[in-house]
Amino acid sequence: MASTATRELGDLSAVRPVVNGPHGRPVVLATLSVRVDPEAERVAFEAALEARAKLIVANMLEMHPYPLTAMLARDCLSLPHEEDLDAVRATAERAANAGIATELLRISTLRPVTAMIELVRERNAGLLVLGPDRSRVPRRRLRAAARAVRRDAPCLVWVGDGK
Repeated sequence: MASTATRELGDLSAVRPVVNGPHGRPVVLATLSVRVDPEAERVAFEAALEARAKLIVANMLEMHPYPLTAMLARDCLSLPHEEDLDAVRATAERAANAGIATELLRISTLRPVTAMIELVRERNAGLLVLGPDRSRVPRRRLRAAARAVRRDAPCLVWVGDGK
Protein backbone atom coordinates (compact mmCIF):
# COMPACT_ATOMS: atom_id res chain seq x y z
CA MET A 1 0.00 0.00 0.00
CA ALA A 2 2.86 2.39 0.68
CA SER A 3 3.98 2.12 -2.92
CA THR A 4 0.50 3.15 -4.12
CA ALA A 5 0.57 6.24 -1.90
CA THR A 6 4.04 7.10 -3.15
CA ARG A 7 2.96 6.68 -6.77
CA GLU A 8 -0.06 8.93 -6.21
CA LEU A 9 2.16 11.46 -4.45
CA GLY A 10 4.44 11.43 -7.48
CA ASP A 11 1.45 12.46 -9.59
CA LEU A 12 0.65 15.28 -7.15
CA SER A 13 4.17 16.62 -7.07
CA ALA A 14 3.90 17.43 -10.78
CA VAL A 15 1.27 20.03 -9.88
CA ARG A 16 2.63 23.53 -9.39
CA PRO A 17 3.73 23.87 -5.73
CA VAL A 18 1.51 26.15 -3.71
CA VAL A 19 1.92 28.21 -0.63
CA ASN A 20 -1.09 28.80 1.58
CA GLY A 21 -3.38 30.80 -0.70
CA PRO A 22 -5.27 33.86 0.48
CA HIS A 23 -8.68 32.25 0.09
CA GLY A 24 -8.00 28.62 1.04
CA ARG A 25 -9.34 27.47 4.39
CA PRO A 26 -7.09 24.78 5.89
CA VAL A 27 -7.63 21.08 5.36
CA VAL A 28 -7.35 18.95 8.50
CA LEU A 29 -6.17 15.35 8.10
CA ALA A 30 -6.86 13.71 11.46
CA THR A 31 -5.89 10.31 12.77
CA LEU A 32 -6.41 8.56 16.09
CA SER A 33 -2.78 7.82 17.11
CA VAL A 34 -2.30 5.41 14.20
CA ARG A 35 -0.90 5.81 10.71
CA VAL A 36 -2.98 7.59 8.08
CA ASP A 37 -4.96 5.57 5.55
CA PRO A 38 -3.47 6.03 2.03
CA GLU A 39 -6.85 6.95 0.50
CA ALA A 40 -7.47 9.60 3.18
CA GLU A 41 -3.95 10.96 2.60
CA ARG A 42 -4.63 11.25 -1.14
CA VAL A 43 -7.97 13.04 -0.58
CA ALA A 44 -6.44 15.51 1.88
CA PHE A 45 -3.44 16.25 -0.36
CA GLU A 46 -5.61 16.81 -3.43
CA ALA A 47 -8.02 19.05 -1.52
CA ALA A 48 -5.18 21.15 -0.08
CA LEU A 49 -3.55 21.51 -3.50
CA GLU A 50 -6.78 22.42 -5.24
CA ALA A 51 -7.81 24.94 -2.58
CA ARG A 52 -4.25 26.29 -2.26
CA ALA A 53 -4.67 25.73 1.45
CA LYS A 54 -2.55 24.66 4.37
CA LEU A 55 -2.73 21.02 5.43
CA ILE A 56 -2.90 20.35 9.16
CA VAL A 57 -1.99 16.76 10.02
CA ALA A 58 -3.46 16.16 13.48
CA ASN A 59 -2.50 13.09 15.46
CA MET A 60 -5.13 12.82 18.20
CA LEU A 61 -3.78 10.86 21.17
CA GLU A 62 -5.95 9.58 23.96
CA MET A 63 -4.29 10.79 27.12
CA HIS A 64 -4.41 8.40 30.02
CA PRO A 65 -5.23 9.94 33.39
CA TYR A 66 -1.72 9.90 34.89
CA PRO A 67 -1.60 13.34 36.56
CA LEU A 68 1.94 13.14 37.91
CA THR A 69 3.33 12.02 34.56
CA ALA A 70 1.44 14.84 32.85
CA MET A 71 3.06 17.38 35.16
CA LEU A 72 6.61 16.01 35.22
CA ALA A 73 7.16 14.21 31.92
CA ARG A 74 4.57 15.20 29.34
CA ASP A 75 6.54 13.48 26.55
CA CYS A 76 6.10 10.14 28.34
CA LEU A 77 2.29 10.22 28.40
CA SER A 78 2.06 7.96 25.37
CA LEU A 79 4.32 4.97 24.98
CA PRO A 80 5.90 4.17 21.60
CA HIS A 81 3.60 1.19 21.02
CA GLU A 82 0.53 3.41 21.60
CA GLU A 83 1.33 5.80 18.76
CA ASP A 84 2.53 5.41 15.18
CA LEU A 85 4.45 8.70 15.25
CA ASP A 86 6.99 7.89 12.53
CA ALA A 87 4.28 7.01 10.01
CA VAL A 88 2.31 10.18 10.81
CA ARG A 89 5.47 12.27 10.45
CA ALA A 90 6.12 10.58 7.10
CA THR A 91 2.65 11.66 5.92
CA ALA A 92 3.39 15.27 6.86
CA GLU A 93 6.77 15.05 5.13
CA ARG A 94 5.19 13.73 1.91
CA ALA A 95 2.75 16.64 1.95
CA ALA A 96 5.55 19.15 2.41
CA ASN A 97 7.53 17.51 -0.41
CA ALA A 98 4.48 17.88 -2.66
CA GLY A 99 4.57 21.66 -2.11
CA ILE A 100 1.76 21.85 0.44
CA ALA A 101 2.17 24.17 3.42
CA THR A 102 1.97 21.63 6.25
CA GLU A 103 1.62 21.69 10.01
CA LEU A 104 1.94 18.56 12.17
CA LEU A 105 0.13 18.53 15.51
CA ARG A 106 0.22 15.93 18.29
CA ILE A 107 -2.72 16.56 20.57
CA SER A 108 -3.03 14.60 23.82
CA THR A 109 -6.46 14.72 25.41
CA LEU A 110 -8.97 12.65 27.34
CA ARG A 111 -11.47 13.18 24.48
CA PRO A 112 -9.69 13.01 21.10
CA VAL A 113 -12.78 13.37 18.90
CA THR A 114 -14.04 16.41 20.80
CA ALA A 115 -10.58 17.97 20.55
CA MET A 116 -10.54 17.23 16.80
CA ILE A 117 -13.80 19.13 16.34
CA GLU A 118 -12.49 22.01 18.47
CA LEU A 119 -9.35 22.14 16.31
CA VAL A 120 -11.48 22.37 13.17
CA ARG A 121 -13.47 25.24 14.70
CA GLU A 122 -10.40 27.13 15.96
CA ARG A 123 -8.57 26.88 12.64
CA ASN A 124 -11.70 27.58 10.55
CA ALA A 125 -11.04 24.49 8.44
CA GLY A 126 -12.83 23.97 5.15
CA LEU A 127 -12.49 20.17 5.18
CA LEU A 128 -11.91 17.52 7.83
CA VAL A 129 -10.55 14.22 6.56
CA LEU A 130 -10.93 11.54 9.23
CA GLY A 131 -8.23 9.18 8.06
CA PRO A 132 -6.88 6.63 10.53
CA ASP A 133 -5.77 3.30 9.11
CA ARG A 134 -8.90 1.20 9.63
CA SER A 135 -6.96 -1.99 10.31
CA ARG A 136 -5.38 -0.39 13.40
CA VAL A 137 -8.44 1.18 15.05
CA PRO A 138 -11.24 -0.83 16.66
CA ARG A 139 -14.29 -0.72 14.39
CA ARG A 140 -16.62 0.48 17.15
CA ARG A 141 -14.30 3.37 18.06
CA LEU A 142 -13.99 4.47 14.44
CA ARG A 143 -17.75 4.30 13.86
CA ALA A 144 -18.40 6.42 16.96
CA ALA A 145 -15.75 8.94 15.89
CA ALA A 146 -17.19 9.18 12.36
CA ARG A 147 -20.71 9.66 13.72
CA ALA A 148 -19.60 12.44 16.09
CA VAL A 149 -17.55 14.19 13.42
CA ARG A 150 -20.39 14.10 10.87
CA ARG A 151 -22.80 15.44 13.47
CA ASP A 152 -20.65 18.18 15.06
CA ALA A 153 -17.97 19.34 12.63
CA PRO A 154 -18.63 22.86 11.27
CA CYS A 155 -17.17 22.05 7.85
CA LEU A 156 -17.18 19.46 5.10
CA VAL A 157 -16.22 15.99 6.33
CA TRP A 158 -14.67 13.05 4.48
CA VAL A 159 -14.66 9.61 6.08
CA GLY A 160 -13.42 6.64 4.05
CA ASP A 161 -15.67 3.78 3.06
CA GLY A 162 -13.48 1.14 4.68
CA LYS A 163 -12.95 -1.22 1.75
